Amino acid sequence: MHKRTFFKAAIGAAMLFGATLSAHAEDVLAKAKAAGTLKVGTETAFAPFDFIDAGTHAGLNVDMFDEIGKELGVKIEWVTLPWEGVLPGLEAGKFDVVAGPATITKARMERYRFSAPIAEATVAILKKAGAPIAKPEDIAGKAVGVGKATAQLAQLTEFSATLPTKVDIREYPAFNDAYADMAAGRIVAVANSLPNIAFVAKQRAGMFEVVQPAFGKKTYFAYVGRKDADYASLMDAVDAALIKMKGDGRMAKLQEKWFGTKFDTPDSVKEPAI
Repeated sequence: MHKRTFFKAAIGAAMLFGATLSAHAEDVLAKAKAAGTLKVGTETAFAPFDFIDAGTHAGLNVDMFDEIGKELGVKIEWVTLPWEGVLPGLEAGKFDVVAGPATITKARMERYRFSAPIAEATVAILKKAGAPIAKPEDIAGKAVGVGKATAQLAQLTEFSATLPTKVDIREYPAFNDAYADMAAGRIVAVANSLPNIAFVAKQRAGMFEVVQPAFGKKTYFAYVGRKDADYASLMDAVDAALIKMKGDGRMAKLQEKWFGTKFDTPDSVKEPAI
């Protein structure tokens, strides 16, 4: 072989080998397994999924990711921040996956990859006990709290537009702040996903009540990852773990623990309702 040809071939092989190593090094699941740790981003003001109980991070997501960690052979390292910073944090690479969870929407599916659903996310109304709200339409013209930058806000805004008098929508950085304002009488209701408000109503019996039926379109909660190729194996593994947990009853057991009920969720959502 001519020296120049050999030299070019050697460089090409080296570059290909380097690219292969680089691609392997960037695989998020491989990196997590090598480190023994999966970084998970979430907020801690979204009970019963994530909240602080006597100074300890607790909730469905903590239990779910303990099981996911066992399936993947890694420990879970939690990274907590306000919700409006969680998805940007994922994009910035501050953590590997988002526990959240997030409502699966068409707009979000264009940008992120969702895991298998873990619970229903249909939006409903939580009212202060005694407030004159017998059905969702009764919030017309009233002050209602909702989380900032959430799918619940989008649905409340859409629902408000159908009412004779628009809702006085108050946006909060965390739902706990909205519940506090409702307890103080600054607002009369909060719009949030049914599992969340059912939990809050149970915790504060006599103070808050769920308004039936839910007004939102049927939606689901799921965990969130990036669509990048180097995240594909991680999200595949998370999906496999969740579907296994659904099949062997662990998911239903955790839903019963935290919601007092279980949800019939699909293995995946191809066409979100919103």
